[in-house]
Amino acid sequence: MKIEHVAMYVNDLEAVRLFFIRFFGAVSNEMYHNPRTGLKSYFLSFEGGARLEIMTRPDLDDREKALLQTGYIHLAFSLGSRERVDELTAALREAGYAVVSGPRVTGDGFYESGILGPENNLIELTE
Repeated sequence: MKIEHVAMYVNDLEAVRLFFIRFFGAVSNEMYHNPRTGLKSYFLSFEGGARLEIMTRPDLDDREKALLQTGYIHLAFSLGSRERVDELTAALREAGYAVVSGPRVTGDGFYESGILGPENNLIELTE
């Protein structure tokens, strides 16, 4: 069994799509639009087969996100090396995204950093 994809609602569909294309090499399909509900979505595919569905619609309930809350909390991307974690962390910081942790070795031995991506969604970069 494998997780087929993960989905998240966003406000600015195009900005989020371009973020994942630019920094994570995502490949996007064509936008799906349901004119009855206003839903618009893209599937983003990543190296290794992972997929992320990003969606928006006009009636979203946009609540403040807390870093420490129950439920789904972050997307983690394995970059293959500590050097790539350092490089992408620096590139995201330079592009104006907040680095909330790391790069560092965690207590359980992982090398990672945490970034607040578009709309303050937490992204974890690991080696």
